[in-house]
Amino acid sequence: MAAPHFAFITLFPDVFRTWLETSIPGRARDRGLFEYSTCDLREFGLGKHKAVDDVAFGGGGGMVLRVEPLVAAVASVRQQHPCRRWVVVLPTPAGKRVNADTLTQWMAPSATEPLGFIFVCGHYEGVDERFVEGWVDHTVSVGDFVVTGGELPALCLADALLRLVPGALGERAHSAAEESFSLKGLRGETLLEYPQYTRPREFEGRAVPDVLLSGDHGAIDRWRKASSRERTERWRPDLLQTP
Repeated sequence: MAAPHFAFITLFPDVFRTWLETSIPGRARDRGLFEYSTCDLREFGLGKHKAVDDVAFGGGGGMVLRVEPLVAAVASVRQQHPCRRWVVVLPTPAGKRVNADTLTQWMAPSATEPLGFIFVCGHYEGVDERFVEGWVDHTVSVGDFVVTGGELPALCLADALLRLVPGALGERAHSAAEESFSLKGLRGETLLEYPQYTRPREFEGRAVPDVLLSGDHGAIDRWRKASSRERTERWRPDLLQTP
């Protein structure tokens, strides 16, 4: 599997270095399991002041990112890495809610050719819709809320995609199959991860469940499966609904 490349088109390129060069992402990058780059949208701004936004047609508050700088930035990223198959992603509250299955599908082509993701980090009132229609492959939301800019959602998506790269999790790779949204019930439904405990065995009257201290791995497995279902029913019953 070729190492994926994550490119971020942003007005704030310094945001990404700390996260992607620290902890699990940092170790994966050091081992060549992924690459990343930032593209400063301001470099493609228009006029003497390098303008990247303008008022919205039709009125209303806030500014809209212009189509010309965005298209030029995407072209620049593609030119710097011409051998890759690029997927352009726009995180936006107006997009389709993304989930684990979606990200797995995005990563599938990377098994046969170098794959890259261009994350367009919007700001202000959003981006010109003509850019979305002509240059964006996926408009996705990471939740039903609004944040200041697209940098945080883009990092969330890149981090989740990175976890799908073989070897990226190192010694923790075996545990990924037992995380929320990877666990499956008897009928193939998606489950949340079961509760986790560590020392001390008791804290302020709250004890670790006895079964986890029993050494009976069969009983522990049954408890974890039951706990996953109970937690899913309580917190995310929508995951158990059949289409």
